[in-house]
Amino acid sequence: MKRTASLFTILTVAMIVLISISFNTRPVKAEGEYSIDQVFHTVKTMYNGYVFINDTMTLNVTAGEPTEFLIGFPDRYGQSVLKCFAFSGSEVFPVSLNVPFGGRMGFYGVRVDFPHGAPQAFTVGFVLSNSLVIQDPQNESLYGLDFPAYPSLVKKAGLCNVSIIIPQGALFMGGTVNSLAYGQELQEFTSLPARLAFLISVERITIVDITNLNRDIIVNEFGGISGVDTYDITNMASLPLKAFDVFLPRNASDPQATDQFGRKMTDSKQSDVDTNRYEVVFNEQVESGKSNTFTVMYSLPGNYLAHESANVFALTLPLFEYENYYADQAWVTITLPEGANVNLLEYNLTGENYSIGRGVYQETVSLNQERILVLDKVTLGVSYEYDPLWASFRPTMWVWAAAIVGCLVGAVVWQRPKEPSRAPVSAVASKLGPEYFRSFVDTYDEKKKIDLELDSLEARMEKGRIPRQRYRVLRRTLEARLSAVSRNLTEFKERMRAAGGQYSGLMLQLEVAEAEISEVKANIKNAETLHNRGELSLEAYRNRLADYQRKKEKAETTINGILLRIREEIR
Repeated sequence: MKRTASLFTILTVAMIVLISISFNTRPVKAEGEYSIDQVFHTVKTMYNGYVFINDTMTLNVTAGEPTEFLIGFPDRYGQSVLKCFAFSGSEVFPVSLNVPFGGRMGFYGVRVDFPHGAPQAFTVGFVLSNSLVIQDPQNESLYGLDFPAYPSLVKKAGLCNVSIIIPQGALFMGGTVNSLAYGQELQEFTSLPARLAFLISVERITIVDITNLNRDIIVNEFGGISGVDTYDITNMASLPLKAFDVFLPRNASDPQATDQFGRKMTDSKQSDVDTNRYEVVFNEQVESGKSNTFTVMYSLPGNYLAHESANVFALTLPLFEYENYYADQAWVTITLPEGANVNLLEYNLTGENYSIGRGVYQETVSLNQERILVLDKVTLGVSYEYDPLWASFRPTMWVWAAAIVGCLVGAVVWQRPKEPSRAPVSAVASKLGPEYFRSFVDTYDEKKKIDLELDSLEARMEKGRIPRQRYRVLRRTLEARLSAVSRNLTEFKERMRAAGGQYSGLMLQLEVAEAEISEVKANIKNAETLHNRGELSLEAYRNRLADYQRKKEKAETTINGILLRIREEIR
């Protein structure tokens, strides 16, 4: 009996082993054979100190179709790897970071997968942190670069050509390598760290982290395009930061920089024509380890906008085309004219990183991309439908408002007893002059524009389309601008009241309408609070909002009528 049981056990184990072997047997052609003919290893130091490594391999496939490729560095550089990508032509390959490297220790491995077989040539790109570039605290013009002298491969390469690209104008001061270009046959599992030093003006390189780069593009009703770039940076160098270079879109002009409080900074000067690079000088230097936020406003030419058909327009923007730096996160917002409707959105980002915001009269397009650099070559295309009659929407409203106000004033005057004749309005207006009225209207239009930007900012924040930190910075900037404009308006109003006549009455009406709008905004916030607490039903909440909106529109109509009346004095 025991013998029979033992025999049965042996037969069972044997069957399991045979079945396991049969299931684990794969066809021989699943793995391909190849050799590496040549490698081009390029190491580039970017403007904000990050290191970009570009490895281009040429393969010679001898059998089958290779499905993967291993490449890496000495393990010490693994913690500095921020981004990795692989491509051949327009095809992008999946990559896996920090993988086993041919059974060897001491390497940071990356696996590139080839779903359709290995191409003859392909490129693997790496972005390494700016901790590998160190500024000499004794000599601010002297920098050291720590980098892998060669890529690490699991197969021998017939030839590896290396190019080290330091910032333009830098002077190579030597190191563990004899020159900025060298080459040799590369053995498998090569692990060779390298160092070099270079001398350069501090304006050509800045050890800075860019945590956010936000680009706002505004298209107005007449086809004019303007841009606003906001940078959130942290000084990672050992010395204070006095200036920073920005790269504006192609053909951008008239840049104006302001700090996070809206204060104007020194006029930006162009430091490179080919890349449209401008130097922004800070009002106060940024200490080591400290952060700073600043904004650059500029104008863009009309050739970015094409008129495709009767009411269809296409905006095409190459974004971050020349930026010689790395940013943790980039936001792009396109604000279209009032009345425009988005028809088509085209972009070359990966993933669903976009949103379309729809307001009462206006639509915006927002995109977000993490870990951005110039090689991403982000291109955004927005096709939208827009009736040019919308350009006359607000002026028409002003005319109707003025007509209504004029009729009401006429009715009142008709019913009142006749009074002694007064000095004509033109006599009062002559004390101030057309230029004064033009300045008043332009300043008030600027105030209205800032109010709209604040409302838009609040809406984007509530919908989660803008980071909280950036919201606070932009709000402080807009509030600072609004405060300055309001002070100017107060002076204008005082002079208008002092002029007497109808202008004193107009200023009184203006202030009453402004107070009405402020009260309406406070009531809307109060209603929202009550509704969120459950103390106000949805129907009652909607009724209150509708009532408040009517009051607000009435006050805005009054203001527009007053501005139209003053505009008449400019002619």
